[in-house]
Amino acid sequence: MKVAVLGTGMVGKAHAARLIELGHDVAMGTRDVVGTRHSNQPDHLGQSFNAWHQEHDAVRLMDLADAASFGDIAINALLGEASTTTLGGLATHLAGKVVIDLSNGMDFATGELYVCNTDSLGEQLQRALSDSQVVKSLNTTYAPVQVDPTTLANGEHTAFLSGNEPSAKAAVTALLTEYGWRHIIDLGGIETARGAEMYMPLYFAAAKANGGNLIMNLNVVE
Repeated sequence: MKVAVLGTGMVGKAHAARLIELGHDVAMGTRDVVGTRHSNQPDHLGQSFNAWHQEHDAVRLMDLADAASFGDIAINALLGEASTTTLGGLATHLAGKVVIDLSNGMDFATGELYVCNTDSLGEQLQRALSDSQVVKSLNTTYAPVQVDPTTLANGEHTAFLSGNEPSAKAAVTALLTEYGWRHIIDLGGIETARGAEMYMPLYFAAAKANGGNLIMNLNVVE
């Protein structure tokens, strides 16, 4: 399957690497192909894109529009504040496709949500991408665990799905199962992304209380 990973940060790199490992054809989308390819800025795991891409040279690097056109399915790995505007500008390229939204509407400096209660980023993306099928998932889980759930509690924890189209959620379920997820709960329509996104202040408060360790999932199965 051809997969577009939109965003080249820690989350995007985690998904692109895992997808290549699983045998998929992957293109990563960025605003600045040359700048990103040669970037030595470390991410939260201490690795630059340049160093990472040398280890994962099967991943194609394209501008956002080309990557969106390339993929049969797209993964939104952009920062929350950039997601709606950026993906809205790619609506034509993403028409008819499943878009997996990993983003969160939270100010990571303050821990405060800037969209909640009556709306969510997932819903905003679905409105901006009216001809696509947006599925919210994995936003409550640290990036390395998103793509390999067995790294935490032997995989005995839960992923959530929110989306309006059953066939789109089935496609995302299939991909998550490839990643190794065994416990997946369909919460319902895209409006249920509000609850998943509002978990994030709790996630970061719990991580802080756990000594800053983000490798956790709030939904561990007992």
